Amino acid sequence: MHRREFLETAGFGIAVSGLRAAATQKPNILFILTDDQRFDTIRALGNAEIQTPHMDRIVRRGVSFTSACIMGGTIGAICAPSRGMVLTGQHLFHVHASIVAPEADPQRPRKPFVMFPELLRKHGYVTHGIGKWHNGPALYARCFSGGENIFFGGMSDHLKAPVFDFDPSGQYPKEKQHNGEKFSSELFSDSAVKFLRDHRKPEPFCLYLAYTAPHDPRMAPQEWADMYPPEKIELPRNFLPQHPFDNGDLEVRDEMLAPHPRTPEAVREHIAAYYAMISHLDAQIGRVLEALAAAGHDRNTIIVFGGDNGLALGRHGLFGKQNLYDHSIRVPLVISAPGMPREGRSSALCYLHDAFPTLCDLTGIPIPETVESASLAPLMDGRKTTVRDSIFCAYQNWQRAVRTDSWKLIVYHVKGRITRQLFDLKNDPWEIKNLIDEPAQAGRVKELTVLLKGWMKETEDPLELPL
Repeated sequence: MHRREFLETAGFGIAVSGLRAAATQKPNILFILTDDQRFDTIRALGNAEIQTPHMDRIVRRGVSFTSACIMGGTIGAICAPSRGMVLTGQHLFHVHASIVAPEADPQRPRKPFVMFPELLRKHGYVTHGIGKWHNGPALYARCFSGGENIFFGGMSDHLKAPVFDFDPSGQYPKEKQHNGEKFSSELFSDSAVKFLRDHRKPEPFCLYLAYTAPHDPRMAPQEWADMYPPEKIELPRNFLPQHPFDNGDLEVRDEMLAPHPRTPEAVREHIAAYYAMISHLDAQIGRVLEALAAAGHDRNTIIVFGGDNGLALGRHGLFGKQNLYDHSIRVPLVISAPGMPREGRSSALCYLHDAFPTLCDLTGIPIPETVESASLAPLMDGRKTTVRDSIFCAYQNWQRAVRTDSWKLIVYHVKGRITRQLFDLKNDPWEIKNLIDEPAQAGRVKELTVLLKGWMKETEDPLELPL
């Protein structure tokens, strides 16, 4: 984490006092969120097949959380609960009840929540939203004092993203929707560059920039597609023609984007198109970073870069994100802040929605009592090496998982049948060999099952799982 260098050049006390100064000196925030970007799609973090020079720049200037995960999803469109968790800092089932589908169970208690842009706005920040929201116009109006090219949902083509102009009244009727006139990543970056160029107010800003890429349709401009000939793409080690058993949702939309059984040729074509989307997106993020520097904001701006969920693309015979393997729950998460270490790495178990309390710590704003996640600031400055011993993940009523540093237990409850998988993540990071029936692992399975039950109780998981 380069803590010694940090202490020598800045001093921990000086850094914290600088970050927690008066409101006029508070750091700006650039929060970048991508759509369907898997954890292992950044060159600087180990993927030699992909070109991401500008994401690499973010990695070099901050701390990368290489074990960051999402908690899963309660619906097939994982992005909605994932973004709800990011905004509120609350766990999956509370977000489902209050934001994602409050009408599904009217009797279920609703936990109060505050969203991080809403909180920053109350503390004097100019909050500006661009791009994908996916959590309804009413909540958007609570969060932002401005915005442009706002996407509430419904896109089927990156060249025709249905967007809205900002309305301070918070009213976004369908007739005010219009289609963007260029590729979505370019459209949203144009708006971000414009905001950074024009911001002249003395108050700090929070720019929430949420892309719809690299989500399908994977239709990167030809220049970027040409960078990735499919025949040169390496097939993932855990490629399978089909998933070995029914996981509960094998016919969801994402799983129908490629033929069954999966073929190596089809998988390579989809991965190539996926990488092209990410590299094109990377170039647009580069424009935003340049605008940040040109406006003189880069030295006093916290940057959070994350993805809302991962994607299978042929791994385990799957194509979507509706599962609890690492390729679908692990996401990129990089945070940089003035006075904090650069080129840091932390493998501590964490969630994407830990970003909320982290921003509170980095700006000196008290963490609301409604937040259920953990600040990662102590990992960034070296005060701690962990913030939790395990993480819990869920997908609808069919899948539950618990993960420690070294082990993962996944439990499937499909059509009255229980199927379990146990993976040794240290020796089998591709999650290929299921050790559930190994006699030597019986004690470990029992321990992880107890841990899973504890998480289900803590998060008020409504599923009655026979374990």
